[in-house]
Amino acid sequence: MATAVARRKDGSSSSGGGGSGGGLAKGKGGGAGALKLPTREKSLLTSVLFVLPLMLAYQIGILASGFRNGVDYVTRLLFWVVGYQRNLYLLVNLGILVLFVAAVLYLRKKQKLDLKRFPMMLVESTVYALLMGSFILFLMSKVLHLSPRLAIAGSGAYDELVMSIGAGVHEELVFRMGLMVGLAWLGARVFKLKSGAALAGAFLVSSVLFSAAHHIGPFGEPFKFGVFTYRLLSGLVFATIFYYRSFATAVYTHALYDIYVLLVRG
Repeated sequence: MATAVARRKDGSSSSGGGGSGGGLAKGKGGGAGALKLPTREKSLLTSVLFVLPLMLAYQIGILASGFRNGVDYVTRLLFWVVGYQRNLYLLVNLGILVLFVAAVLYLRKKQKLDLKRFPMMLVESTVYALLMGSFILFLMSKVLHLSPRLAIAGSGAYDELVMSIGAGVHEELVFRMGLMVGLAWLGARVFKLKSGAALAGAFLVSSVLFSAAHHIGPFGEPFKFGVFTYRLLSGLVFATIFYYRSFATAVYTHALYDIYVLLVRG
């Protein structure tokens, strides 16, 4: 049963590249029906271009930091995989950049680019980041009485800024664009789940793995239930923004949220 996840036809608009048209569509017929995600993303092309400046800023930032601290979980893991070889790491990132450019060239043939959405997307992401940071910190400390203090806190303002940007780009790319989309597709197409169940499972599992990933592997933090819960709740919010708004909105919200929590509230 080729179940579509949250397929909409109402044409509702959305800032930051979000909008109608999400679903596990087969993409047959209708030239505009290309590369539909199980989200309500309206223009993936717009989102990719919005995210590209953050990605470039992060790569410049870690070069300036000398690969010491200000790197996110995904970057630390990648750096470990390439044997801490700087040139090889840069080569891998060049490959990622090439893929971004290739995605833009492919998508521009099938989707419309709307750069005018950027200011509203940035404002929307800022509001989400401020509300999310304040609410989750309040929930953790005042309601659940758990400490959300992250291990990175106290590493220095520059390192925390660089890490925040990297986390926004890489972790949304891996856990939302990659894992959440993949799980939703598997649930609907392979396991024949109903659309709601497939999507709910993708939300939950990708968020649990997003949180757990920070506690495993060579760079894993010591497990603390408070920190795990903190990231799990954050992951669910990022997944919601990714689904209902856009990839770019989720990336910028994540980056601004980390900056707010680590630099402003940390």
